[in-house]
Amino acid sequence: MKVDTHQHFWNLAKVEYAWLVPAYGSLYANFAPQDLEPQLKAAGIDRTVLVQSANNNEDTVSMLTQAECFDWIGAVVGWVPLYDHAEAAKLLDRYAKHPKWRGVRHLNHEEPDPDWLVRPDVLQGLKLLEERDMTFDVVAIFPKHIGHVPTLAEHAPKLKIIIDHLAKPPIKDKKIDEWRAAMARCAQYPNVYAKVSGLNTAADWNNWSAADLKPYIDAAIELFGADRCMFGSDWPVAILAGDYAKVWRETNEALKGRSQAEIDAVLGGTAQKVYRVG
Repeated sequence: MKVDTHQHFWNLAKVEYAWLVPAYGSLYANFAPQDLEPQLKAAGIDRTVLVQSANNNEDTVSMLTQAECFDWIGAVVGWVPLYDHAEAAKLLDRYAKHPKWRGVRHLNHEEPDPDWLVRPDVLQGLKLLEERDMTFDVVAIFPKHIGHVPTLAEHAPKLKIIIDHLAKPPIKDKKIDEWRAAMARCAQYPNVYAKVSGLNTAADWNNWSAADLKPYIDAAIELFGADRCMFGSDWPVAILAGDYAKVWRETNEALKGRSQAEIDAVLGGTAQKVYRVG
């Protein structure tokens, strides 16, 4: 099974996306399942993980509704107010009744406080996810947020924590050492996973290929192991630097030379285990 573990939908008329402004150009539009479906079929993708795009309930409800209509949406990662424990617990218990609900993400990189992730109220909120065997996708952008991941992993050692977009490594600048060291500290914790996603928008948007991505993908697999790495397209954000087909093609090219077992894990096996995609 091939699984894309990171894609989004949004409808500007129905949900407020505070970060999404006209300056984003082609992203400032509506993106629906019908837009992605033919691209998935062309790439041979069997399932996706639909991930939140806004810190509000409307986005989550919209995603769960879409997941009911399209079988290829295999899992949903939504949002709850982790800092409001009573409300978060209520919502988590409600969403847990949906067969495709899996976990939570918060757009922490949009918070003015760079240490939002390690606020005591947020850390306590993560325990609610841990107690319910749910996942947490963390926007651990390098270098600002990645340093908090070990704290999260120690605080909730049974919580599956997924680093989105390999923490956005400095691919465009062709720097790797400091990013690799930060990722190595995260990889020491067995409950931390890494998404090979969003790398094209960390590279030179107008001129990137598998050769640019490969050193970072190789490092992630060497540090975490293929059984803790998973592919994600980050569509539609990915269209800022290419299209779905290119992201899929160049990721596969960057994985060449790996064992078939490793490739199968990154392209689907890990996702099946972590997000329970079937």
